[in-house]
Amino acid sequence: MQDDEIIRSIVAGDREAFRLLMEKYRNYMYKVVYSVLGHPKDAEDVTQEALVKLYVSLPQYKFEGFKTWMTRIAVNKAIDYKRAREHRVELVFDQPEEAMEMMESTEINSPEARYMREYSREQIRHRIREMPPNYRDVVHAFYIEDKSYQEIAAEFGVAVKTVEVKLYRAKQWIRKTWKEEEFK
Repeated sequence: MQDDEIIRSIVAGDREAFRLLMEKYRNYMYKVVYSVLGHPKDAEDVTQEALVKLYVSLPQYKFEGFKTWMTRIAVNKAIDYKRAREHRVELVFDQPEEAMEMMESTEINSPEARYMREYSREQIRHRIREMPPNYRDVVHAFYIEDKSYQEIAAEFGVAVKTVEVKLYRAKQWIRKTWKEEEFK
């Protein structure tokens, strides 16, 4: 049975046909998603999401290159996931107060929840200590000590622009070096 025939059967309501299509392309889609994300567990989850999106979108398929169309869905899902993951990491470093308030307000204030919050804070402090010294001091002053750019510039005897550049470069270093799953 050709892909187009299988797709017509699926659109007509044949769920068994979708199982056949998934068996044929599941591994291919996983490889596509994995090539974008580089993490097996994330790739498994996003592949499942992509397969659901594929199923839901089949009625709109125009029978013009199924594998290309399916690949585009998988890549888009992987990119969306990656952006969302990066945004969550940015939230912690761009708005630490709001992130902590959100975490504290949404979790039950149980001893376990308090322990997990403190453990997360300590893990972040530990990771900051691992940063290159030229980033570490500025990141600690800004995010941990809650100092302004002007206060940091005065303390280190540098221009405010230098502080901005160091924080920007520190964020780039964090995105490149740290993996989100290391904080779970």
